[in-house]
Amino acid sequence: MKIQINTDANIQGTEALAEQVSASISQALEHFKTHITRVEVHLSDESRGKIGLHDQRCMLEARLEGRKPVAVTDHATSLEEAVAGAAEKLTHLLESTLGRLHDRRDKPPAMPLLEDGPEPEPE
Repeated sequence: MKIQINTDANIQGTEALAEQVSASISQALEHFKTHITRVEVHLSDESRGKIGLHDQRCMLEARLEGRKPVAVTDHATSLEEAVAGAAEKLTHLLESTLGRLHDRRDKPPAMPLLEDGPEPEPE
């Protein structure tokens, strides 16, 4: 699972930030790593450096093998909280999406109709 991190002009994309975000995302999505080819992380400061509540945004887009990408967004007062919130949302979305797929695969085939045969004799 590859993790690609993108930041807007208001957030310094340091190596330390990239490592912290990658570790957080990897840990949260460990259970789904065989289904995910890439996670794109988009970090932004929507207040452009001004102080405000819930102005840090994290959007996660997971590219799934053989399926359409799924995405979630979270806003918080800090980047760490926004990343954690988005990772939690993505985990729930993947559990739902991949769980339904797993349920469909595990569902037994419909019961075959009984062929016409001799009817049981009444007692």
